[in-house]
Amino acid sequence: MEEFLTIGQVSKRSGVASSALRFYEERGLITSLRAGSGHRNYPRHVLRRIAFIVFAQKVGLSLDEIADEVAKLPIDHTPSGQDWSKLSRTWTARIEEKISELERLKRGLSQCIGCGCLSLFHCKLANPGDRMGRLGPGPSRWVGKKR
Repeated sequence: MEEFLTIGQVSKRSGVASSALRFYEERGLITSLRAGSGHRNYPRHVLRRIAFIVFAQKVGLSLDEIADEVAKLPIDHTPSGQDWSKLSRTWTARIEEKISELERLKRGLSQCIGCGCLSLFHCKLANPGDRMGRLGPGPSRWVGKKR
């Protein structure tokens, strides 16, 4: 017999607010069974899905992307290691890209603040002649646009 958890128990175990769990359910990311009273009862394996959702959000996936990924997992039991491996394999490039972006931001902080003018429009050191302005609006140096 499968063990079921209340929404409060799932919230406590997962660290995710009950309101977020209800939202995930509305989006089809997780499912519950309803008791005669209307209370949600979650199978224990939903904890793995929630951990996956939280991790995927930290990686930078949108809820729509997460829904696409979750749809690839079995709904009626805990996903296997092989299931998780298939999903995570596609994220390596995305994580590497995020790491590179953060490293660019880190390097850029000392460059930009280093000259003291705090203006990329007037800065003769980091942006002479406002060459970055030709790339369009936004923080071109930080999002990796070519100069």
